[in-house]
Amino acid sequence: MNGHTVFSQPSEDDVPDALRPLFEKIRALAGFVPNAFLGYVRRPDRFSAWLAHYQLVVTPTGELDTADREMIAVVVSGLNRCTYCAVSHGYALRAQVGAVTADRIAINWRHAGLDARRAAICAYVEKLTLHPGEVTPADAYPLVDAGLSGDAIADVVELTAMYAFTNRMSLASGFVPNPEYHSGNRDVAPVPAGPGRPA
Repeated sequence: MNGHTVFSQPSEDDVPDALRPLFEKIRALAGFVPNAFLGYVRRPDRFSAWLAHYQLVVTPTGELDTADREMIAVVVSGLNRCTYCAVSHGYALRAQVGAVTADRIAINWRHAGLDARRAAICAYVEKLTLHPGEVTPADAYPLVDAGLSGDAIADVVELTAMYAFTNRMSLASGFVPNPEYHSGNRDVAPVPAGPGRPA
């Protein structure tokens, strides 16, 4: 799962009985269990609390769909240089927008041909990630101009903060991406342009 680390690294055999049904469901759906889940489950109460919050913030809404949320994950993780999260969420983003657009977002979102709405989201996320002490309420005005409501902007902020947390947990713990994340969703065709989609 990782290289040398001071943290113990559980295997699936070490998953607590209360969490086994969840891990079995994850394996059935994805075909594998994410290494980060195994790494964090060594503290089951913390893992369960984190997962409950994670599931709340990644749930799509009418204003921010799954592609938007995975885009934020990829941008934040790339800026924080978190290999595990950038690779795992790149895998998820490829399934939503196609491999070409997802790879361009991962490298430099400005070169991904994003529409004005998604570009505004990425610009805000970038500043909040790299220069949090310089962010003011006025930085959200371009998001309002792009059509986002207060609740949607709150989701953008919370997603950015969530991935700042998971990036640091992953980096400090030495999590290594599952091989499936590297190879999966590479043959997904580009998504046609449309509202909230790449141009």
